[in-house]
Amino acid sequence: MPLNYSEEQSLLRDSAKDYFTTALPVSNLRELRDEKDKTGYSTGAWKEMIDLGWGSITIPEEFGGLEFGYKGLGIILEQAGKTLAATPLLATCALGVTAIVAGGSTEHKRQLLPSVAEGKTTLALAVDEKPVHAPYNIACSAVKEGSNYILSGQKIFVLDGHVADELILVARTSGDTNSRDGITLFLVNAKTSGITFNRSVMVDSRNACRLNFDNVSVAETQVLGTVDQGAELLDFILDVGRICLSAEMLGSLQESFDRTVEYLKTREQFDVLIGSFQGLKHRAARIFCEVELAKSVVIAALTALDDGADWASIAEHASLAKAKVSEVFKLVSNETIQMHGGIGMTDEEEVGLFLKRARVAEHTFGDIRFHMNRWGELNNI
Repeated sequence: MPLNYSEEQSLLRDSAKDYFTTALPVSNLRELRDEKDKTGYSTGAWKEMIDLGWGSITIPEEFGGLEFGYKGLGIILEQAGKTLAATPLLATCALGVTAIVAGGSTEHKRQLLPSVAEGKTTLALAVDEKPVHAPYNIACSAVKEGSNYILSGQKIFVLDGHVADELILVARTSGDTNSRDGITLFLVNAKTSGITFNRSVMVDSRNACRLNFDNVSVAETQVLGTVDQGAELLDFILDVGRICLSAEMLGSLQESFDRTVEYLKTREQFDVLIGSFQGLKHRAARIFCEVELAKSVVIAALTALDDGADWASIAEHASLAKAKVSEVFKLVSNETIQMHGGIGMTDEEEVGLFLKRARVAEHTFGDIRFHMNRWGELNNI
């Protein structure tokens, strides 16, 4: 498996780097936070990304997309991570599009994918119901009534949920609350009667939302995949999200490390550059090695997706990438604050924003322990 980028992918990386550095620097996230922006991301910038074709990068050509692959989306997310850019890319293009392409009917794809590609529709995945990620712990019910299903329950930590046009809801149609069997995915229009939204702004200033479904009626034609057998589809959607989130985190941890190295080269203490201190050199060298490992697992995971690897292989790659990148991002963000000293904890210094992002991203779709345990189970360890 080649752990590198093609010429076209390299060009995309350079283009994305230029865009995010110019249009969405870290200061943009600070502005969104301070102004308490209701959307949570720049709608103007999102339109520009759509014009660049990024919204359609994982959509098949027959439905108006570029079909450039997950590695292409990962490249864009990595560059977005370097500036902590808040965008709908993860919720819409990774999670939402994957759900429709993998589980939707031809009619679903014809109705929604061109609209997503044109920037007219955004998507969100509603799965978690507990403070800790537990994708099979589903109490939100879907009861069949005639040709409809009645949805009742609550979802928390729904990324970009309060601004999404369409929701991919994970509900229980049979079985016990903790059972992997009996899970079904539904495509629900966000304006459907009975849905209420309560936005939560996370410590990293990103969007999350609590959703309540009070006897929400949806047609049986809105089922994604197969009734009672949605766990396998959900696994794939989540693994795509985990891999793409790992790509974004990779960009953030690289930027955090680069800023730290630059600080070590310019900060003087006792009339000596602190980068010359042997103890700090050793710590920086360790981080460098860990960053290189993180790059490898992310590229390998994205490549596995584009190569059409089987589910077990993708699941292993996803958990390895999410666990390793979360571990490295946590290490780098901690060391960044330590090496910057007291100024690193001030709001004026941007490195603190990377630490906050590291903490939230680690727990999104499963933390280090969740994925270490899952990887062990997949390998019968």
